[in-house]
Amino acid sequence: MLVRLLVLPLVAGLLPLLGAPGAAQAAAACSGRPAKTVGFTTGELRVYKSRAHVCAVTVAKKPGKRRTMSVTLQARGGRAVYDKGSYTRLAGPVTVNALNRCVRATGAIGGKSASTGWILC
Repeated sequence: MLVRLLVLPLVAGLLPLLGAPGAAQAAAACSGRPAKTVGFTTGELRVYKSRAHVCAVTVAKKPGKRRTMSVTLQARGGRAVYDKGSYTRLAGPVTVNALNRCVRATGAIGGKSASTGWILC
């Protein structure tokens, strides 16, 4: 009984470090509340908003093999911030300071992409 009481919290604490499936890890990549999700053929573009910052990630529908993935985030009047590379699960997170500013985000996996247009205005 004592062993169960000690091992169960240890295992529960290690699960996030070992890697939970898709959505849980993508949510952990950005802080804040979900603001917008745009789906496309090969994945999703997810945008999160906290008080002064906006964060975005591109998440693959079918993680596994490496492929070109990217995520771009831009606050109105500012430079675009992006992450592009060969990933298995997600591109990003990218974050911009967007207190009282509109933002736009674009995500791509392979040749397919999605964009939000100007949001959070």
